[in-house]
Amino acid sequence: MTTRQPKKRMGAKDIAAVLRSRIDNGAIERQLPPTRVLVAEFETSAETLRQAVGILRAEGRVTSQQGKGVFVRRVEPIEFAMHRFEHGNRRDDVENGIDDWKAAILELGRVPSQDTPTVSVERAPTDIARELGVEPGTFVVARRRTRRVDGEPFQLADSWFPTEVAFDTPLMDEEDVTMPGGILANIKNRQYAQTRKVDKLRAWTLTADQAVRLGLPTGSTVPVLRHVRVGYNSAGTAVRCMVTIAPGDLNTLVYEIED
Repeated sequence: MTTRQPKKRMGAKDIAAVLRSRIDNGAIERQLPPTRVLVAEFETSAETLRQAVGILRAEGRVTSQQGKGVFVRRVEPIEFAMHRFEHGNRRDDVENGIDDWKAAILELGRVPSQDTPTVSVERAPTDIARELGVEPGTFVVARRRTRRVDGEPFQLADSWFPTEVAFDTPLMDEEDVTMPGGILANIKNRQYAQTRKVDKLRAWTLTADQAVRLGLPTGSTVPVLRHVRVGYNSAGTAVRCMVTIAPGDLNTLVYEIED
């Protein structure tokens, strides 16, 4: 007599894999079925299902709405031309409050917006101090922004300035400021205007704070790009370090290299 082996229960990772496949092939287009339906289908517990949904949420594939359910997060990514951004003839439109970043997004046929910047004076972290050429712990000005495309957070753009550059200028204002050629080209007799920029790109793991700012759960596994652009004035002094955190599922950073 053959003994029938009990059916092996699916774990949270297995259930997440099935739901991920259904999302990718369009079987689930907008909203996951109710918990009770999925619990019955997978013959699992509500806790295991919660863990499976948590995996998908950490990947940025779904988002939960209290009392409404779990929804598929479908956001069309952008291809952002870094070689054009803040280079050459900038596309700033002062009259309409459109800076070069917003203009680039508009050229893609998308809708750009930016959360109100926050400004603080704080001690420079070691990596920022190194880029600005100052001692770690030196007081600098941090100007933090969340950039949105079609209303969704796509990038974090945090700029760091030496205090002598930012003090007593619009860089200290917690509001969008648009000037032709950028703020640095319009303050303190242009002595801090950027004449050279150096870009650095690396993979990154989101910090808890960055995840919250991007509308992702703490511990998110979304692949992330960290783009650092350091601007130098004509004297060769670093006047700005901008750190852009760009989720890899939403952003392709493009560079066009000419021979």
